[in-house]
Amino acid sequence: MKIYTKTGDAGETGMWGGGRIRKDSLRVHAYGNVDECNAAIGIARASGIDAGLDELLNQIQSQLFVVGADLATPGDGGATIPRVGAKEIEYLENQIDALEAELEPLKQFILPGGTAAASHLHLARTICRRAERWSVSLAHEEELSADVLRYLNRLSDLLFVVARVANARAATPDVPWVSPRFE
Repeated sequence: MKIYTKTGDAGETGMWGGGRIRKDSLRVHAYGNVDECNAAIGIARASGIDAGLDELLNQIQSQLFVVGADLATPGDGGATIPRVGAKEIEYLENQIDALEAELEPLKQFILPGGTAAASHLHLARTICRRAERWSVSLAHEEELSADVLRYLNRLSDLLFVVARVANARAATPDVPWVSPRFE
C-alpha cells in the first residue's frame, strides 16, 4: 500500500466512516492539533525522561489516538470507535494528584524551561491548549462529546505537572518568571 493516495490534493480529507471535509475545517484543526500534541510528547520522551514518566507519557500518547479518532468521527460514528470518557479523565486527575505530591507548591509563575524534556512538555502543553480551543470552537458548530473538552483541559494540566516533575527528578529547578525592567 502506498502512503500517498492523491485523494487530498484538492484540499479535502476523508472522514472516519465516510464523507469528505475541507482540510481547514474546525474538526480537522482540532484533531490535527491533538496529533501535533502527540508528536511533541514523543519528542519529550526521546529527549530523556525517567522510566516512570516515560511510561505515563506512552499511555497518554496511546490515549491521544482515541481523542483524535473521537474528534475525527462526527456523530456516533456507528458506535464503532472508542471514545474518551469519565475513566480516562479520572486517570489524568489521579496522575496529577500523585505527581503533585512530589513537588514544592508554586509560589510564582514559571517559564517553560529547565531540562530538554520539560521544555518539550511545556510545548506539548501549549499545543494541547490549542487543540482544546479548536475543539471548543467545533463544539459551538457541531455536536461534540463534552468529555473530549474535559480530557484536553485535564491533559494540559497534567503536562504542566509532568514538566515540573521531569525537572525535579533531574535536579533541575523550574525557571522562575521575573518581570523585565527596561531602563
